[in-house]
Amino acid sequence: MVSKLLSLTSLLFYILFHASFILLAPNSTFGFTNETDKQALLAIKDQIVEDPFQVFSSWNDSIHFCKWKGVTCGLQHQRVTILNLSSLKLVGSLSSHIGNLSFLRRISLENNYFHGTIPQEIGRLFRLQHLSLWSNSFQGEFPTNLTDCLDIRVVNISSNNLAGRIPIELGSFTNLLQLDLSRNHFTGNIPPSLGNLSSLGVLILHNNNLNGSIPFELGKLSNLKYFLLSSNNLSGMIPTPLYNISSIHIFALAANQLSGTLPQELGLTLPKLISFLLGGNQFYGPIPPSLSNASALVELDIAINFFSGSVPMNLGNLRDLEWLNINFNRLGTKKANDLSFLDSLTNCTNLGLLSLGWNYFGGLLPNSIANLSINLNSLGINQNYLSGIIPQGIENLINLKVLALHENMLTGSIPESIGKNSKLEELYIFANNISGKIPSSIGNMSRLSILSLGPNMLGGSIPVALGN
Repeated sequence: MVSKLLSLTSLLFYILFHASFILLAPNSTFGFTNETDKQALLAIKDQIVEDPFQVFSSWNDSIHFCKWKGVTCGLQHQRVTILNLSSLKLVGSLSSHIGNLSFLRRISLENNYFHGTIPQEIGRLFRLQHLSLWSNSFQGEFPTNLTDCLDIRVVNISSNNLAGRIPIELGSFTNLLQLDLSRNHFTGNIPPSLGNLSSLGVLILHNNNLNGSIPFELGKLSNLKYFLLSSNNLSGMIPTPLYNISSIHIFALAANQLSGTLPQELGLTLPKLISFLLGGNQFYGPIPPSLSNASALVELDIAINFFSGSVPMNLGNLRDLEWLNINFNRLGTKKANDLSFLDSLTNCTNLGLLSLGWNYFGGLLPNSIANLSINLNSLGINQNYLSGIIPQGIENLINLKVLALHENMLTGSIPESIGKNSKLEELYIFANNISGKIPSSIGNMSRLSILSLGPNMLGGSIPVALGN
């Protein structure tokens, strides 16, 4: 009986001893140790062929690998949790051994010259939360194994050479906050499964070769702030629910083949808009006056579409507006007072670009042009149906670099005061009915590189001051 008790005691001691050994061995998990981390880091180093800042000179046995440049370890386990080698002009490929860094939470390799494929072994990093590989030369397809990293929050692999389709499995990243696949060569449709990413705040897919329509399911992304799908081959209409995501700050769908009209309540349902960019599509109908309710709007670009009717008179409520581009549309009536909306734009004291060219605006150039923002550096009202004279007050626009009034029906002379626009670099007044002399004050425009005045009905001699 005593011998049996001793045997049980010995067995219990053996179990407790080895259990405590396991618990007290913080550097091992699933067969990996901190020695595994060190060897994985050295394997990553071996794949680098150019290291102009000598980053890897510290990666040697003289110091612990947790003190190597770009490496951060957890205090408890001394295992690598962050690998940050961003913006170091590194050239090489990414070793598959990165998949052995089993405690890794963040990979930041952006803004380098990595090439080759993104290792599938990254999918073994079940703790990974942040993957940043943007601005490299990675090739191949999206790493499908990455969908096993269920805790991932940020994926940014923009500005690479990735191709193929966007995997539908991305819809399983329920914790994903940011997804940026822009500036690659992805093809095919946008997966409707992305609508399952209920926490997603950033969806950036611009500058790819995506086609088809925008999935209706994306309208479920109630936390979306940045929605950028510009420069693809998308077609069809924008799903109505997307116009109702009140958290959106940037709504950019320019350079596609999208069509349809804009909802009249647009500025009410998207009150936090900062940038609204739909240029280069096939939208039609009126510009919604409700846009003036999006009081934080900075950029409004709807150029190269088929918008028609009058420009809303209340755009002056957009006090932060810096960019208004409505070029190449069917706005205006070819009649008087088409530009009366400019009166309200005098309230936009940050306005830097105002492009109204290639439309149907008629009537006179209003004197209120003189009261536009002194920050205005580009003013284009070319190829319309404007008549009357160039207002004297245009001299007030002292920071103007580009002035385009060509191909209208303007009369009168070029005001002598235009010489006060000394920062002008490009001046286009050709194809009007301008008469009189070329003002010698143009010689004050020492930065002028393009001066286009004909055909008009100008007379007299060429001013000597043009030699300036």
